[in-house]
Amino acid sequence: MGNIHNLLQASLLAAHKTTIGGQALIEGLLMIGPVKRVMAVRQPDGTIHEEELAPVRLSLAGKIPFVRGSVRLFRQLVSGTKALLRSAELSEEVAISDGDAAAETATAQNPAEPLTPVKKIGKALDQWLSRHSDVMLYVSASLGILFSVMLFILLPNALTSLVSRFSGLTADSSRQEAILFNLIEGLIRITIFVGYLALTSRIKDIRRVWMYHGAEHKTIACYEAGETLTVEHAGHYSRFHPRCGTAFLFIVILVSIIVFSLVGWRGFWLNLLIRFALVPLVAGIAYEIIRLAGRFDNWLTRAISAPGLWLQRFTTAEPDEGMLEVAIVAMNAVRPESEQSDVW
Repeated sequence: MGNIHNLLQASLLAAHKTTIGGQALIEGLLMIGPVKRVMAVRQPDGTIHEEELAPVRLSLAGKIPFVRGSVRLFRQLVSGTKALLRSAELSEEVAISDGDAAAETATAQNPAEPLTPVKKIGKALDQWLSRHSDVMLYVSASLGILFSVMLFILLPNALTSLVSRFSGLTADSSRQEAILFNLIEGLIRITIFVGYLALTSRIKDIRRVWMYHGAEHKTIACYEAGETLTVEHAGHYSRFHPRCGTAFLFIVILVSIIVFSLVGWRGFWLNLLIRFALVPLVAGIAYEIIRLAGRFDNWLTRAISAPGLWLQRFTTAEPDEGMLEVAIVAMNAVRPESEQSDVW
């Protein structure tokens, strides 16, 4: 805990707390600045591909406190999924190009080969997907949110309902019993969340993504400290950072425990319906809390940030110099001309 406290103190006393954030990709990073969104990806030939993405346009709902959290989360999932797919394409571009060349040669040798019905359907599907890529991104993001809600919100409630059934708790039980079972549900939710992070961090390909996540944090910390962005300088900083999406996810879990306790404990299906309906509110409250925690320095904000720092042991890993180089390219591309335009 002493190391976490020191990290919090160093970050909160940084020369410049920036709103610039990022997302780890396949062999690269997406950096999001106040004006630009740029991804940098290491390609198979060793070069770094830099690509600016279209800015995310926020509606009025994306600016209203306690509403903007869920709106921005969904938009970030959509744009993040798009960047992730693009990075996978770029990181395999050489292999794909070689495959296309071979396919063209084969076609030239067999120009009259007819398409089978299955191939025709596949070709038509590919054409439809290419024309409706934005629709598929929204579907993908929606499915991702649905999976998360089912795993971290609905499943813990279902497991707790089994406990309540054996204990005899009903919808008419006392307020104290309802709070108790909401706390049990919260503990199960935290256990599933931490277990999920611990298991996925052991997967080789995901661990490389977490290494780029660590490179992102080191580069941002170096920038906030006012040092020149070099691989050597960035490498000296910690891979843990209090203003991280991991911290936001943990705050969502804590807020859900409080909010769901306030609405009581009811029948199984009604419980699931209420929790599903309250997810946007929970995300909105968590977003406002994480913004305040990053802006102020006191015992409460340090306590709020501490669990997220600890969980980053699973969601970050020490990067190599090549990864830091990619992170620096992405950071330099989104740095604003005015130092005050990205103040947290």
